[in-house]
Amino acid sequence: MHKINSPDGRDIEAMESTAPSRSDLATTTPGDSDANRRGGISLFTATCIVIANMIGTGIFTSLGFQVGDLPSGFTIVALWTLGGLCALCGALSYGELAATLQRSGGEYHFLSVIFHPVVGFVAGWLSITAGFAAPVALAAIAFGRYFNGFAPGVDATGLSIAVVVAVMVIHLCGVGIGSAFQNAATILKVSLVAALVVAGFSLGESQPISFLPSAIDGPLLASTPFAVSLIYVMYAYSGWNASTYIVGEVRHPGRTVPLSIAIGTLIVTVLYVGVNAAFLRSTPISEMAGKVEVAHVAAAHIFGPTGGRIMAALICGGLVSTISAMTWVGPRVAMAMGEDWRALRWLAIKNRTGVPTFAIVAQTILVVLLITLGSFDAVLTYVQFSLQLCSFLAVLGVIVLRFTRPELPRPYKTWGYPITPLIFLAVSAWMMGHILLEKPMESLSGLATLLVGAVVYWISVHRRTADRKQAGL
Repeated sequence: MHKINSPDGRDIEAMESTAPSRSDLATTTPGDSDANRRGGISLFTATCIVIANMIGTGIFTSLGFQVGDLPSGFTIVALWTLGGLCALCGALSYGELAATLQRSGGEYHFLSVIFHPVVGFVAGWLSITAGFAAPVALAAIAFGRYFNGFAPGVDATGLSIAVVVAVMVIHLCGVGIGSAFQNAATILKVSLVAALVVAGFSLGESQPISFLPSAIDGPLLASTPFAVSLIYVMYAYSGWNASTYIVGEVRHPGRTVPLSIAIGTLIVTVLYVGVNAAFLRSTPISEMAGKVEVAHVAAAHIFGPTGGRIMAALICGGLVSTISAMTWVGPRVAMAMGEDWRALRWLAIKNRTGVPTFAIVAQTILVVLLITLGSFDAVLTYVQFSLQLCSFLAVLGVIVLRFTRPELPRPYKTWGYPITPLIFLAVSAWMMGHILLEKPMESLSGLATLLVGAVVYWISVHRRTADRKQAGL
């Protein structure tokens, strides 16, 4: 039998007889992780992972779904600023959870400890079935479409699948190779977005749009389209919690993880507000409305047709960074679940370089299925509602854990507590309410995925109980 060790040294065979309890899952304490003793992922790489997870398809595709109902420069800038503020409040809250509960797995580990293993299992189930596979699929779909802008006539679907498989192979080669590839791709991506901001304000013809508030902005800010547009904005900002999924591999996680998500979120917020303002200044709203490849449309206006094609190729390079980051992070959630659950044990199997081989391959297979079967808009809404709900529970868990486990060492405490988590909770609840009303089928599909996860959890628990009785334990 293949033996797998959990991050705090427990044999998984010792855990298989019962469902893991909250006390079992919370036994790792700050300062005792292997990453502290053996080096591990640096602050720079952890921040690159956060930035790469955040800057993906959202920034290159979201504006087209917003400008039709919100034809105001001030409202669009306010929308992206609010999204950045909300993401920063969430990041500051997650930093405390990561510093206190130092184990890879993100919401799977946090919610298992704070509430109940079934809550964490359901969050992990969402992560391994859709939470990372769907964003990777969206990034790959966008890659194919943008590459078509550079080289018309190329099979976009086939290209999307090819880039996903190629990135998978790179990460199967080891963490060192994956780190180098990730850092280089992220630097390229940040440089690209910064260049778009500068060029958007210095080149091309300026559009008749104002970024100062006007009489129409008040009703727009309180409108349903504004709330629904937060779906796309929060999707674009999603990934600010990326380094919490790999806590066990990070050097000095109590300090590095909170810093990486705070620094990464601040950098991305500045870039997002700047690039959307640049798009609005340089490109007519009528040409962007309803378009997925909105960055290509804007680049054509900024640089001309030839420059637009070149920019499309560069955007493809930036999307590879997103695919890479999620191919790295997502399987670590599956690995953590495999360490705790016998039915998922195969997901925790690593190769000689420490990479969870089967988890990476399984996620890639799901990505390929979504690329071939899913539509961009429906997949985005489906996954965003469910992921926002899990983030809501995790940030709520910061408050709950302060009351239920005050004795836990907290190397980092949430800045601005309790205001910062309450801001995130209020904005998230408001947004999820509007999503549920405006996109009921996609939202209910996301909830159905969570329900399936709960059913799988109870089946697993009952099977363990039956096995114990049969063994006479």
